[in-house]
Amino acid sequence: MTSKVIIVTGIGAAVAHHLAHHHHLVLIARTHDALARVAATFPADRVRIVAGDLSDPSVAQKAVDVAIAAWKRVDGLVVNHGVLDPIKRVGEAEVGEWRAAFEVNFFSAVGMIQAALPALRESGGNIVITSSGAAVGAYSTWGAYGASKAALNHLAMTLAVEEPSITTVSIRPGVVDTEMQREIREVHQTIMDKKDADKFAALKMEGGLLPPEKPGHVIAKLALGAPKTLSGGFMSWNDTALAEFQD
Repeated sequence: MTSKVIIVTGIGAAVAHHLAHHHHLVLIARTHDALARVAATFPADRVRIVAGDLSDPSVAQKAVDVAIAAWKRVDGLVVNHGVLDPIKRVGEAEVGEWRAAFEVNFFSAVGMIQAALPALRESGGNIVITSSGAAVGAYSTWGAYGASKAALNHLAMTLAVEEPSITTVSIRPGVVDTEMQREIREVHQTIMDKKDADKFAALKMEGGLLPPEKPGHVIAKLALGAPKTLSGGFMSWNDTALAEFQD
């Protein structure tokens, strides 16, 4: 197996665990300690970490520079970071709160992709964007999150047109058992519509949340070799079009 170099934002532990034993990784997140804990579980020569806020464009460029310095190339990028806040109805939120959400969820993703594009063009690489069902289905109080994810889907379509040597896909990972789901149940449940809060609580109680490894491993495999025919698409992790990546 030829080793590839993949940049993963937002730690993406399940993605990283699938990749790190055969490939090289640059992991990016805001918190150094969290990154170090994940990196410590892999062979030291296979992982580099970059701690910083991707809203700062220099962080994205640093990650690319680290990959090039260590391994001379970048073959894939997984855009996996994001925030749910503000959890507010449109009529109750400040415009600045929406701007802050888009700064993290969308504009920092654009900056990360821009930084990686020259290397990805050289390698004919892949970009995998972690999207959400909220991009195509509205939840009350989730407007900023859903709109920013919808913008990412359009970004994937645009990249497919503008960067034909790179394959870009946007993936809906399903309802995954993550810290975000804990916050929905324990922090935001009184702000959301009751039917939505009850839905997510029931998924946890009834074992309906996905383990991160299921969508994470699909995303990892797509970062290594997404077929050109999927470029620009928005698909669920368990879509039949992705059957070969679900092993």
